[in-house]
Amino acid sequence: MKRFASYILYTLLLAAVVCASFSSCNSDLDIKQDYPFDLLTMPVPKKVAKGETIEIRCQITKEGEYKKAKYYIRYFQPDGTGELKTENGTVLTPNDLFLLDNTVFRLYYTSHCKDLQKIDIYIEDSFGQLIQKSFSFQNDSPEEL
Repeated sequence: MKRFASYILYTLLLAAVVCASFSSCNSDLDIKQDYPFDLLTMPVPKKVAKGETIEIRCQITKEGEYKKAKYYIRYFQPDGTGELKTENGTVLTPNDLFLLDNTVFRLYYTSHCKDLQKIDIYIEDSFGQLIQKSFSFQNDSPEEL
């Protein structure tokens, strides 16, 4: 009888452990989607002449990979005037959001003034994470006589 009681106690204890382990598990998989990222750029000239176009080589680096993540670009120009284009020729308008096709891309900035110029580039992912990079350019136009 003692042996039978110990088997029952052992079975109840084992059943309690199994129930506890199943109740703590969630059937939904937790898939991380919003990995931190950054925008790396090659060095760019510090001076630009009116009418001159400079290239900004960019790469989005991510801490993880989620295939359905999308990246968008927008820019703002607080100082000076100029035009920013993508490598496929799309002219970016300030404060409008544009979808990026690749995480490695080139931007082309054309100066339209002889003043100090500054552009702020914003990259946003489909999860609302946002990073900003700023570029400043001094006038490199020859002095008019």
